[in-house]
Amino acid sequence: MKFNKITPEIVTRLEKIVGGKNIITGEGKENYSRDEAPHPRDFLPEVVVKPDSVQAVSSVMKLANRHRIPVTPRGAGTGLSGGCVPVHGGISLSLEKLNHILEVDTANFCVTAESGITLANLCSNVEQYGLYYPVYPGETGATIGGNVATNAGGMRAVKYGVTRNFVMGLEVVLPAGEIIRTGGKYIKSATGYDLTQLLIGSEGTLAVITQVILKLITPPGSREILLIPFNDLVDAIRFVPIILKEKIIPVSIEFMQQDILEMVKDYTGKEVPFKTHPAYLMLMIEAGGPEEFCLISEHIQEIALKHHALDVFVPGSERAKRQLLEIRENFYPSIQHRGMLDLADVVVPRSRIAEFVEKAQDISKQFDLPIFVYGHAGDGNVHLHPVGKNVDLHKLEEFLDEIYRSGINLGGTISGEHGLGLDKKVYFPLVASREKLELMKRIKGAFDPNNILNPGKIFD
Repeated sequence: MKFNKITPEIVTRLEKIVGGKNIITGEGKENYSRDEAPHPRDFLPEVVVKPDSVQAVSSVMKLANRHRIPVTPRGAGTGLSGGCVPVHGGISLSLEKLNHILEVDTANFCVTAESGITLANLCSNVEQYGLYYPVYPGETGATIGGNVATNAGGMRAVKYGVTRNFVMGLEVVLPAGEIIRTGGKYIKSATGYDLTQLLIGSEGTLAVITQVILKLITPPGSREILLIPFNDLVDAIRFVPIILKEKIIPVSIEFMQQDILEMVKDYTGKEVPFKTHPAYLMLMIEAGGPEEFCLISEHIQEIALKHHALDVFVPGSERAKRQLLEIRENFYPSIQHRGMLDLADVVVPRSRIAEFVEKAQDISKQFDLPIFVYGHAGDGNVHLHPVGKNVDLHKLEEFLDEIYRSGINLGGTISGEHGLGLDKKVYFPLVASREKLELMKRIKGAFDPNNILNPGKIFD
């Protein structure tokens, strides 16, 4: 579909909608041309528009739809799949001005916030009311609207789930400018199609999210860390369902191997105990206090040693605990420093993580591309990063194709939490049948018949 270019007249009309200070037509547009994908491709928007109300968003969409101008919604630009880059130019619609808490409802345990508020600001606000938002994708500078648009997950998914598990309702603007609200401050609904859940994870291709109602909980107890070394990854992964069957639900269960810990040590100078062992699980446990945690950790240690664990390390101080968490948080920057070529966040049934990692390592040898692998053992999400320099792009694409096929063959799919965006859409047909893709395209067509909203993402 052919899009129209933005004319001086259109710019003037946009200025009347949002004000001249909320328009960028020259220097500064480059800041809205990319996200944080490991190999960013810059797509310069023709204009950046920063509305500060839902009515302004609606007016921008009406104008764009009437003139068939592409619109790319944008939060903080922290995505890793090219989801917010304006592939076809047009308008980069930044939601950064919509950044307010509208209500913290302590009676109904929910918060209503504008979509441009960052995760850090939302969490600090609700905590002042004695409430807690537990979903933690790992990037506190990301916006809530971006988290919803990608159904962000993160390390706490074992106990708390992902973003969609906490979204109660949305306010969105459709491509033609209509404002609709879905869901509400209620727990149950058997009233028609669940549009809230349809819009979550739609990556800005169906509607512009302007408000979100999120479920809150009471704050958890103290949070402690256990580090459990194993002789191999198979033993570590086999231990995960054993823990869960014991009715112990950790906040997170992370797996890692010796190679990535050595790399983090080289990058940060920080190292873990038992650093010579091949594989590790890192468990985060919430407990009501020291006595409860002591009972839980003793029980975990007892069953772990019966199932091939070599030891169980409990940090003896807040500093030691913080160091373990910092080591985990430095996986991504350490790999970037090494020369990250790309990233895959394949998800497989958690019982097959070790099998998938083994297959990935075989593919790595076949293509002569070193990889680093780690991830969320509790939910089967594997993060895999090829590294190197001056690698042929075609070779890298073939490598990723094999990686995704191996995950699919094990009952998995190609993205657990980063979305498809621009970077992974070429692999989508590997996991989605033609009938399924056509159905999704018909849904897209029903919402956006002129295909102006985030075109070129998920599928063409």
